[in-house]
Amino acid sequence: MISVEAVHKRFGEVQALRGVAFTAADGCITGLLGGNGAGKTTLMRIIATLLRPDSGRVTVDGRDSVSEALAVRAGLGVLPHSTALYPRLSGRENIAYFARLHGLDTAQAQRRTEALVTQLDMGAFVDRRAGGYSHGQKTRVALARALVHSPRNLVLDEPSSGLDVAAARALRQTLRELAARGHCVLVSTHLMHEVEQLCDQVVMLAAGQVVASGTLPELLARSGASDAEAAFIRLSTGA
Repeated sequence: MISVEAVHKRFGEVQALRGVAFTAADGCITGLLGGNGAGKTTLMRIIATLLRPDSGRVTVDGRDSVSEALAVRAGLGVLPHSTALYPRLSGRENIAYFARLHGLDTAQAQRRTEALVTQLDMGAFVDRRAGGYSHGQKTRVALARALVHSPRNLVLDEPSSGLDVAAARALRQTLRELAARGHCVLVSTHLMHEVEQLCDQVVMLAAGQVVASGTLPELLARSGASDAEAAFIRLSTGA
């Protein structure tokens, strides 16, 4: 479980986050929905322990993201907006390298890598150098890298950005399976159809603040809108 409690973050004159608070539960896909500049990536980086909040608190399975950062990282799988693979390594080598960084021995790293290659259908390209991959192939390897140490919680920053229809569908299916097995999955997105097709809970973020949260049917009822896009506009702007 990921808990965000009254988090504020400023960069110079820019107030990126203004008292953001919500909970992403186990066994659930929580969508963090907002436009560009809403604060999604800043919040994801705070949850991933890459930034410290100015005030407020983030906990992952009860562990504080600042004072227990190493323990939090061990329980997180993070897929950043930029996949940042090592281009001269193969996909398999990228995954195995991160397995070793997370403390798996050679045999464990090999088993987990092989299992993820099969699960994410990467056999056709995983032994080629990552520098030549398509965007969708890079995303699948980066997701495997995030999953290799069997984390309880997943944090994914706009994971389907740039994916073709088939790759995006496969990604959604993988995330649903992980949530069904009890994982906490937090996904940031600005894509309304992704919210409609994927998310169990939605947190709407605008100008660094949570403007609404709940299931999509609850948000539609609250806004009086017929779809996620109209609901977001009404709840975030009052229009």
